[in-house]
Amino acid sequence: MKEKKRLSLTSKIVVALLLGILAGVLLQNHPDIATSYIAPFGTIFLNLIKTIVVPLVLFSITQGIISLKDIRKVGSIGGKTVSFYLVTTAFAVALGLICANVFQVGSGYTLDVTTLETYEAAASLPSLMDTFVNIFPSNFINPMLNATMLQVIVIALLLGFGIIAAGEKGKAVADFVDSMSEVCIKIMGMIIQLSPIGVFALITPVVTQNGLSVLLPLMKLILVAYVASLLHMLIVYSAAVRSLGKMNPLTFLKGMGPAMLFAFTSASSVGTLPFNLECTDKLGVDKEISSFVLPLGATINMDGTAIYQGVCAIFIAQIFGIELTFAQQLMIILTATLASIGTAGVPGSGVIMLTMVLQSVGLPLEGIGLIAGVDRILDMARTTVNITGDAACAVCVDRMERGKRKHQDS
Repeated sequence: MKEKKRLSLTSKIVVALLLGILAGVLLQNHPDIATSYIAPFGTIFLNLIKTIVVPLVLFSITQGIISLKDIRKVGSIGGKTVSFYLVTTAFAVALGLICANVFQVGSGYTLDVTTLETYEAAASLPSLMDTFVNIFPSNFINPMLNATMLQVIVIALLLGFGIIAAGEKGKAVADFVDSMSEVCIKIMGMIIQLSPIGVFALITPVVTQNGLSVLLPLMKLILVAYVASLLHMLIVYSAAVRSLGKMNPLTFLKGMGPAMLFAFTSASSVGTLPFNLECTDKLGVDKEISSFVLPLGATINMDGTAIYQGVCAIFIAQIFGIELTFAQQLMIILTATLASIGTAGVPGSGVIMLTMVLQSVGLPLEGIGLIAGVDRILDMARTTVNITGDAACAVCVDRMERGKRKHQDS
């Protein structure tokens, strides 16, 4: 007998979202049931995520920094690659914020933030300089206790660089970090398996208290995210490929067609890697370059996810009627850019990064419950952007290294 095909996690989340909407409609005359007996499970799910997100980010980013010691062996290739990924990620989240603000992605419906237990409005907004100073922690413990994510990232960077500098004496600590990173990833994987329950418990009270009209802005969210993703590929990647890679952007996009199509349908960056290697090879990229740049990109390059963070942050802020200042939006750019180094490739990385971004500017985490049901649709776009960015970097680095060798030979 053939084994019955099990539903994927994505399918389970979609089913949970639909059941949550249905339950919310049926319980509109009995809101106490939703708030007293269903909502607590959503709170538990969020608490589990918040419990693991700090150690996961600390150890995964530290592990990523430790692995960068291999970049010294390839010299300038590593520096150019990391710089390209960080700069384009910053552009991506900034573009996401711009599109979300211009199109008013969360306008048309406002939820009442006073009903949210986890939302705490900031007493006073810090200046831009204070925001910069507050990135750097004064001790090791407080950022962990308070989940001050940018300070946690700085600690992880310093810890990683210290382990590299210690050399052989730091090997024991490096092994510990590697083990703890794997343990945290496994824990996060278990928590992510509870996503259908979390989504159901988060969406049901929202629909119960606000009705079906709260779901309409989700269509606008998807549209704005796709527009921002397309603009990022047409503007940022095309400009980089033309100026740094000396290649016609149309040639590049056409050559990347098979990999982009597979990424869009599979929503898997790792699964697309063989296609990406083949496409960049046909585009003339040296295999020594592509075999280094593309796998590294699967670890630290998350332009599509960065766009997703920017659009979703503004969406959640606007739908809850919260005004974000310029300093807060700059904090979103910094958090999403730095977090992309350590959380890429981790199960549920989109949720982890979004949790970090929302916490960094004091936005309610309940907004994740609204977005989770359409996450697969958003994931298709962000995966396509991610792998296209990896290939664009490979083309640019390859061209710059060839130019460097030609200059040295002459």
